[in-house]
Amino acid sequence: MDVKNAFLHGELQEEVYMQPPPGYGQAQNGDSATEIAALMQSLHETFAIKDLRRLKYFLGIEMANSSKRLFLNQRKYVTDILKETNFLDCKPVASPIDSKLKFTINGETLHNVSYYQRLVGKLIYLTITRLDITYGIGIVSQFMHSSTIDHLNIIKWILHYLKGSIGRGILIQNNQFTSISGYTDADWAGNAIDIRSTIGYCTFVGGNIVTWKSKKQ
Repeated sequence: MDVKNAFLHGELQEEVYMQPPPGYGQAQNGDSATEIAALMQSLHETFAIKDLRRLKYFLGIEMANSSKRLFLNQRKYVTDILKETNFLDCKPVASPIDSKLKFTINGETLHNVSYYQRLVGKLIYLTITRLDITYGIGIVSQFMHSSTIDHLNIIKWILHYLKGSIGRGILIQNNQFTSISGYTDADWAGNAIDIRSTIGYCTFVGGNIVTWKSKKQ
């Protein structure tokens, strides 16, 4: 439900329930289509509202759901990035980062730094549903103000990888259990520039991934 009116500085006098009030949910028919329709009509008489129905697309994130599962992806967002960078017809690669990648701060300085920064920013937003590129994005984001051609080539590799995995995302489903599990790893001084480690972790609830991170020490 989208209400077009906004009250930014008004003082709220009415009581607001952050939790269901006492007695709610005790009735046999808690969710009534008739009552919902009546409430929508009442709101429409006071405010300009629009029923957006079931959420399918929000801030670049696509949602496909059923009674048993929810799939989140950023297919259109990836496609737009590939179009903008002229990588839509590029040859895909199988891994999100080059296994033979060597860290370096030397190399030809990138003249258009703003282009590099803007592209990294867009890819950072993509990690909302694409945890598979989190490590690679963590690398290129370290050189936002001192980027080189070599660093830009890392981004290009990631774009080649995205071309071959445009539709990937996060699947959340009812696995009939709610146990919590977590995994973590480190590359043990894998950065040849400053001899620091990069750590990564992810946690699952009921078999569904809920948090993940890749961070240099």
